[in-house]
Amino acid sequence: MTIADIKKTAEQKMAKSIEAFKGELQKIRTGRAHPGILDQVQVDYYGSMVPISQVANVSLLDARTISVQPWEKGMGPKIEKAIRESDLGLNPSAQGDLLRVPMPPLTEERRRELTKVVRSSGEDCKVAVRNLRRDANEQVKKMVKDKLASEDDERRAQEEVQKLTDRTVAEVDRLVQGKEAEIMAV
Repeated sequence: MTIADIKKTAEQKMAKSIEAFKGELQKIRTGRAHPGILDQVQVDYYGSMVPISQVANVSLLDARTISVQPWEKGMGPKIEKAIRESDLGLNPSAQGDLLRVPMPPLTEERRRELTKVVRSSGEDCKVAVRNLRRDANEQVKKMVKDKLASEDDERRAQEEVQKLTDRTVAEVDRLVQGKEAEIMAV
């Protein structure tokens, strides 16, 4: 493994951390409806627990309402129960086969709690990125110790990994600020 491989691997892992963080942010609901909010809700489908998206069509009716259209007749009540029992605080209503899931407006207190959750999640992502930096630096040090690279190469590689880390942390900060602004917008 070369120093270039180590940097490339660190960059790829940091990019994956950012993608995972973006996915985490999508699950945190704001006042607006988003079909991805229901992704973690599991429903009983013939004895096995599956995500709602695998048994129904989830889409938006308007900015504050999600529609859930089950593919099978008998799944409506099961999906409704699963959404109601989830920790999302949503209250679906059935209209024939179609389920309407209105998004209740957030209270000021709940908005502040959600911003804390976003910051905490952002901090966890930054810790993961810093751990990746540490791992990359340790791999470079091991190469120098094994006489596969010079100390100048080590210094240059550490500077480049640090720049990559700084860029990634700045991206996390930008995502956190954007989500906080989205949550606090009334």
